[in-house]
Amino acid sequence: MNIIDSKTLGEAIRAARKRLKVTQKDLALASGTGLRFIIELEQGKPSCHLGKALGILQTLGLHLKLVES
Repeated sequence: MNIIDSKTLGEAIRAARKRLKVTQKDLALASGTGLRFIIELEQGKPSCHLGKALGILQTLGLHLKLVES
């Protein structure tokens, strides 16, 4: 999946969470964030903290790869 903005990042996180059958609440607990943060991140809120978002990716077993265009 090409991540081009906060919305597509949120969609990718939601898809991975659902694929793993993890609730938003359980993801929040496992990653040390709040439920509200998970909800806003999955909705593509552009002002979410990058460090926390990267932690969520790690918790889900995902990583970002930067590719020059």
